[in-house]
Amino acid sequence: MVIPYTPGGSIDTVGRMVADQLQRQLGQPIIIENTPGASGVLGSLNVRKAKADGYTLLFNASSQVYLPLVLARKSYDAEKDFTPVGQIGYVPLVVAVNNDVPAKNLAEFAALAKANPDKYTWATSGLGTTSHLSEEMINRALKLKMEIIAYKGAVPQLTDVVGGHVSAAVSPMPGVHPFVQAGRLRALAVTSKTRVPGMPEVPTVAESGIPGFELLSWYGIWGPADMPAAVTDRLNAEIAKAVDAPALKARFAELSFIPARSDPAQFRQLIREDLSKIGKAVKEANIRIDF
Repeated sequence: MVIPYTPGGSIDTVGRMVADQLQRQLGQPIIIENTPGASGVLGSLNVRKAKADGYTLLFNASSQVYLPLVLARKSYDAEKDFTPVGQIGYVPLVVAVNNDVPAKNLAEFAALAKANPDKYTWATSGLGTTSHLSEEMINRALKLKMEIIAYKGAVPQLTDVVGGHVSAAVSPMPGVHPFVQAGRLRALAVTSKTRVPGMPEVPTVAESGIPGFELLSWYGIWGPADMPAAVTDRLNAEIAKAVDAPALKARFAELSFIPARSDPAQFRQLIREDLSKIGKAVKEANIRIDF
């Protein structure tokens, strides 16, 4: 199972949980291969080139779908080059700042950034990720000119915010929550439509000056294109069984991760709908990146 980011981030954390449950169900080991680089493109391309027999899979987030929308030179087609196997679930992102930033909410932070346009910066876990798109959309909605600095995953992203090298980040809940709980980062807002149980005191971005804002990071498993239907369906059934396993559901709840089940056709439809919705936002914000 290829995870196209560094170990320790949200995608890696959830991916390893799922792999552990799947290997118990399947009765055979699943080897995790972290392949960071180019905002997840390198790992995705490794899976695209693999034999379509179900023995090489990709565990990734919705950035798997979003990335081709923002690349100046398209590396892969999110619909044609992979077989959607099944969705795992979704999670909100958290707007978090270094403790030395004198802001208690997103409105205060926006005011600081406007008054000091060269002082405050964003860290993103990778260009084209949900983290990056959230920061671009917040910049645009609040008329901020904050520079976005890209990292090779959520761990180096958040580590540099904690260290004060970068001011703020928008990052998925599973990776951010431990830093907030430990008092090493301050949460200003969450990107979900409603507040999350794990941080009930933290308002939503929609409550904080951007009405209607909602952007979640959802996770799923893909195989190479043209994987046999029998293999895809077997893996999908095992994924559905895994996300319903009591032990895994308990771990998900600790991370504010909401499990979701979908058959391959439903997962493909989700991808198609997100391509349309996020594609519109990317076009309006004129987001383009080049490696």
